[in-house]
Amino acid sequence: MKNIIIVSSGLIILVIIALIYGSYLWNSATKDMHIRMESERHTVKVQRYSSSELKQLPAPVQRYFKAVLKEGQPIILVADINHAGTFNMSETGEQWKPFSSVQRVITDRPGFDWDARIYIMPGLALRVHDSYIVGEGILHASLFGLVSVVNMRGTPEMAEGELMRFFAEASWYPTVLLPSQGVKWEAVDNNSARASMTDGQNKLTLLFRFNRKGLIESIRAEARGRTVNGRTIPTPWEGRWIKYEIHDGINIPVEGEVAWVLPEGPKPYWRGRITEIAYEFAE
Repeated sequence: MKNIIIVSSGLIILVIIALIYGSYLWNSATKDMHIRMESERHTVKVQRYSSSELKQLPAPVQRYFKAVLKEGQPIILVADINHAGTFNMSETGEQWKPFSSVQRVITDRPGFDWDARIYIMPGLALRVHDSYIVGEGILHASLFGLVSVVNMRGTPEMAEGELMRFFAEASWYPTVLLPSQGVKWEAVDNNSARASMTDGQNKLTLLFRFNRKGLIESIRAEARGRTVNGRTIPTPWEGRWIKYEIHDGINIPVEGEVAWVLPEGPKPYWRGRITEIAYEFAE
């Protein structure tokens, strides 16, 4: 019995050491990614929002900015966002698992890091980096920060997909959507418009739909890379916002859902809400 206790205690100590080491490695990698983002930060030329820059925009886009920003609103440089929600781990079925995450966004040069814990079972969390760093798309998932489950990065498809996420989530940091920040808008109808942005060689266009209050209701891409059985398949993709709140004087969505739009219908895989958000503004 004494030997069993000694062996068990030794194993527990080894597991604790491994967990501490895995957390250290993960946090070190996170720090390095954030340093890379910071190294590419640009100084914004226009530091405050003026409604005068809306004159040539499509009508629904003008209504949107008037609904979410106040005259003279400082341009958002950084957003730090905490989330909680559920994530569907199955490509074909329904395996929803709770998650919590911390996301850092730099608006110019565009970049973000979604640092998440998806709780597979009690005591077992999958660590995930979903990121766009200096023009590179990154998806890295690891058990305990030690055992890589997914490690995808460096391809044009990854870069496009992650920049697409940055753009689709811009209603959390809406000054990035202003013409003065480089976004181009094209009218579609009275309730929707297309927006285009460029970062280096990465260029994309998304469809934004607005509700009766003038707020963004959904964002859609006709093709984003979806991984199925190890293959990347271009698939329609859509995010929908459910609830808005005022934070730091800005009207932003705080609950939403993201889905692949399949022939048989939407397949949601992310449902989340903001639990905390903090901004750094241009001065």
